[in-house]
Amino acid sequence: MNWLKKTLDFGQKIKKLLKKRPSRKDIEESDWTSCCKGPILKKDLENNLWVCPECSKHHRINPKQRFDLLFGKDNYQVLKTPMPPDDPLNFTDSKSYKERLRVARKKTGLNCSMVVADGLIKNIKLTAVASDFNYMGGSIGAAEGEAFLFAAQNSISNKQPLLVVATGGGMKMQESIISLNQMTRTTLAINELKKNKIPYIVLFADPVAGGITASYAMLGDIQIAEPGALIAFAGRRVIEGTVKEELPENFQKSEHVLNCGFVDTIIQRKDLPEKIGILLSILLKKQSEVKIEDGDKTSENNIENREAS
Repeated sequence: MNWLKKTLDFGQKIKKLLKKRPSRKDIEESDWTSCCKGPILKKDLENNLWVCPECSKHHRINPKQRFDLLFGKDNYQVLKTPMPPDDPLNFTDSKSYKERLRVARKKTGLNCSMVVADGLIKNIKLTAVASDFNYMGGSIGAAEGEAFLFAAQNSISNKQPLLVVATGGGMKMQESIISLNQMTRTTLAINELKKNKIPYIVLFADPVAGGITASYAMLGDIQIAEPGALIAFAGRRVIEGTVKEELPENFQKSEHVLNCGFVDTIIQRKDLPEKIGILLSILLKKQSEVKIEDGDKTSENNIENREAS
């Protein structure tokens, strides 16, 4: 009977292996990801700026990838931002907040979800902020608030524009009122930018929600979005449950938000450096040529004269 028992045990092991699903770690470390037509090599997606060549879905990218796209590969300086105490409230739910921070830092290599950098777009120096959704959903706490204020002060001190790539699920509830206070602090920082006539541009990248949408993400001089980005405050199901009706299919997508007037324009990822460069040239009144819709070229002075007349 030993041989029969061994055979049955071996069969059970095979069955367990076949039933075993890949873990999140297995998926993240794989060379493949999925999109509209099934598996796609991450390398192929990366070569297309992490945009699906079939359906044009703009996949999420981290701050380094974002800065490489905007400024050119490694052609920028990452700035060190202040770091407040990790866990001001000693918060614990199913695990401690300190442990969640430790896991997020190990996963992303970042101290907080926001990264600040200085770089050039079309020979215009600017400060840029980008968030990593893999760091606790890009949510905002005291550390992220300090990073944002540091970026704003850096822009004011150097008299250069501030570009914020907004992405994340909102405020960190593990920090309670300290986290919610960052909505006020970032708004006050933006007011200082405006007092000093420093251009402030917001780029919505999938997804933007909660307190991020309700504060610094909606205060740009110009609001840009990537195609298909989720831009929301409350979740779709929460709203449907409140108003007791079904919402449009593309509700809270950047295209719908554009039609509602909350976004100024939608720009493909590949076109972002050029289009942002043109916008900055106009905002800063640089003497550069820009294309207008009829295909003619004109200086910004001519544009201003045409508007005045």
